[in-house]
Amino acid sequence: MPIKLTLNAMSKETGPSDVGHRARKSDKKPKGVPVKIYTDQVEASALEQLKNIARLPIIHSHVAAMPDVHMGIGATVGSVIPTKDAVIPAAVGVDIGCGMNAVRLSLTAKDLPDNLRSIRSAIETAVPVGFNRHKTADARVNACKPMHQGLTQIFKRHPKLKKMIKNPHETWVNQMGSLGGGNHFIEICLDTDQQVWVMLHSGSRGIGNAIGRYFIALAKEDMQQHIRNLPHKDLAYFSEGSIHLQDYVAAVSWAQEYARLNRQEMLSLILNAIAPHLPTFSLMSEAINCHHNYVEQETHFGAHIYLTRKGAISAREGELGIIPGSMGARSFIVRGKGNPESFCSCSHGAGRVMSRTAAKKHFDVRDMERQTEGVECRKDKGVIDEIPAAYKNIDEVMANQTDLVDIVHELKQVVCVKG
Repeated sequence: MPIKLTLNAMSKETGPSDVGHRARKSDKKPKGVPVKIYTDQVEASALEQLKNIARLPIIHSHVAAMPDVHMGIGATVGSVIPTKDAVIPAAVGVDIGCGMNAVRLSLTAKDLPDNLRSIRSAIETAVPVGFNRHKTADARVNACKPMHQGLTQIFKRHPKLKKMIKNPHETWVNQMGSLGGGNHFIEICLDTDQQVWVMLHSGSRGIGNAIGRYFIALAKEDMQQHIRNLPHKDLAYFSEGSIHLQDYVAAVSWAQEYARLNRQEMLSLILNAIAPHLPTFSLMSEAINCHHNYVEQETHFGAHIYLTRKGAISAREGELGIIPGSMGARSFIVRGKGNPESFCSCSHGAGRVMSRTAAKKHFDVRDMERQTEGVECRKDKGVIDEIPAAYKNIDEVMANQTDLVDIVHELKQVVCVKG
């Protein structure tokens, strides 16, 4: 069984434990719920964040932390947070609905050209990256059509949110089918049978970011009288009876759907872009599309709750998911085991061990070239913050969650497009 830690929200020390272990009984009932962690490698700042979350009165049963856990903004990345009749906007974050998409093609390694630069260039031409967006709406208007009414209602109830976005209609429509920056990527991969896969990672773009920032600020404003009693101001929440809880749930659900459609649109653009450079191909299976920054209403441990997965994916029994490594490491298609102690969740990737700033100071272009050898990708100073060594060892992450998921496919990238 993988190494795990269980700590009490008020404790200062941790130790190895089976996942089912609960805090020891004592005459004095401790404040907060247990935190169950699927690794013994956790930075002190992340532990403090997890304990702060566990001290909140709205937490149900316990908090779970995945093997890729690390300190985040607002809440710990790799945390699964069950809340009773309440939601913490900063725990969901500003990259609402960020997640993965992957599909297997009817091609093998021998069908790829010897020089993969043309494939990478075709993708970069078809899909805007970084701060770029599509110049015209084109087919994206059709993809966005079902979303118009929902966003109109959100803006009607929250006109200040609309004012936060310059040319909001043009922004969210023209960003549909765009990658963004940071750790977002598009990859062409090979599995162990040398089958070709397309995999990508992105979210709800600028519109999701605005929704996140707006409601995080609104939660802090709503809790102004009580915020001093919170372990951290970022943990301000909307609770049942708040006039803004249902508005936030509606807005975050809209952003999650937008993120899903964004990945779907990108996948279509990628397949069309690479088609002229490859033999005729078909899709071997339905695309896997999964969020890893989101909130849903689910039932766990006898209660219907809001479950926030902050850098974690759903891993219900039989459910397929995607766990990517870094630019130079393997990635995995997994099947969930439905482990109740993790709230049917697993990690969303490798998880950072080094901040972006630290990575830029510690590594240079030569390091990037060495660590991404054999991958057709950018190797300039603009992507050093995404260097593989800035991330945890994906094999160790996978070893720590064998009771959460089974590995279905192992993938290794040969092309990587970054924002």
